[in-house]
Amino acid sequence: MSSDIAWPRSTLKAAGVRLIDCDHQTPPDAKDGYPYIAIPQLKNGHISLEGVRRISAEHYLQWTKKLKPQAHDVIVVRRCNSGESALVPPGLECAIGQNLVILRSEGEVVQPQFLRWLVNGPDWWEQVSKFINVGAVFDSLRCRDIPNFELTIPPINQQREISALLDALDDRITLLRETNATLEAIAQALFKSWFVDFDPVHAKLEGRAPEGMDEATAALFPDGFEESELGLVPRGWRVEPLTEVFDFKEGPGIRNWQYTNSDQGTKFINIRCIQDGDLSLATASRITDEEANGKYAHFHLQEWDVVVSTSGTLGRSAIVRHQHLPLMLNTSVIRFRPIRPKMDFGYCYQYLNSAEFLYKLESMASGSVQKNFGPMHIKQIYLVCPSERLIARYESITRPLFEKLVANRERIANVATLRDTLLPRLISGQLRLPEVESLKEKAIL
Repeated sequence: MSSDIAWPRSTLKAAGVRLIDCDHQTPPDAKDGYPYIAIPQLKNGHISLEGVRRISAEHYLQWTKKLKPQAHDVIVVRRCNSGESALVPPGLECAIGQNLVILRSEGEVVQPQFLRWLVNGPDWWEQVSKFINVGAVFDSLRCRDIPNFELTIPPINQQREISALLDALDDRITLLRETNATLEAIAQALFKSWFVDFDPVHAKLEGRAPEGMDEATAALFPDGFEESELGLVPRGWRVEPLTEVFDFKEGPGIRNWQYTNSDQGTKFINIRCIQDGDLSLATASRITDEEANGKYAHFHLQEWDVVVSTSGTLGRSAIVRHQHLPLMLNTSVIRFRPIRPKMDFGYCYQYLNSAEFLYKLESMASGSVQKNFGPMHIKQIYLVCPSERLIARYESITRPLFEKLVANRERIANVATLRDTLLPRLISGQLRLPEVESLKEKAIL
């Protein structure tokens, strides 16, 4: 039910939320040790330790004298992506880097578990816009301003219920992402074993039966190697130009003046749309359907296309889902499709996410300020191609994994949309919990 009773507003400072600034120095890097959290580790409201910098125990003690993050603290970005935040989970011992601050609640007015949601609501972003300092290079927030952010604060009992509901939705998203990481790891490990390390070929060469496969699959691998322009490759496998096995197309470079300002028309993607292995189209621009289906008709994407960013941050990829369509390419993104029967989706996707291809992206890309990779580079790439029968066998094993992965990404998108729709209405008091309980149950199944 909706409520006409307005909840009170308060500054963060008056509500007992304290800001703690970081140490404005950077400790030396260490191979092992404690995680040193920087802006790239803040993803989707959580801390990701993938690729995190590590610091020694000595430097950890030094860098946490002033600020030692604790459970339910919220890390806030102060400069570049200002206002973005992430929750500090229980049990994580870390230090935080420059341009980050901590918000910590005393718990009397704002429940610590609720703070993460409070700094994601519309009031928060209103205040970020109000206090932001626009710089020549980066926008920023001043430490002295953030405690003065004025927000709507629900009663503490409502905070507990809101947190429980939104946490359940967020936990469901986390679980689905973890499941997808496992599915991708399985497909990737099999690809590396078969087509990079050639484990079955080595086994047969040594007179052993390849591990983890039936006789029919083992028979698809040769029992030796031969020289090629790419070095030793399994006997009988082809060295092919990438263009002979992957169909590709670069986006057309649609200009600002061609965009339509309405919510009608056909969306098109750019590199910002490729996020965390999926496409985020909430802010995608559009052109008229007439243009999209006319002179740009051959830039339409299809389900199971793989799109790769080829400018700026190179090599980010995503699978086009049915729910994304209709959708078009634009500049700095290249679309790939397997040319069947020489190639199939699973091999295509794994190769485009392989260390070999990502190395080629980085090493071949041109540009002194921003690296760019394009068709002229793709035409120089050659790869080792197994037999069509082996490609088909890999596809038959991995296709169910990718179908589940894509289905999970759709579930993630639906649950995230529900969470992000409910959050501002719950925090503002426009919507009360009884009427959303059934939606939560459906979302977390």
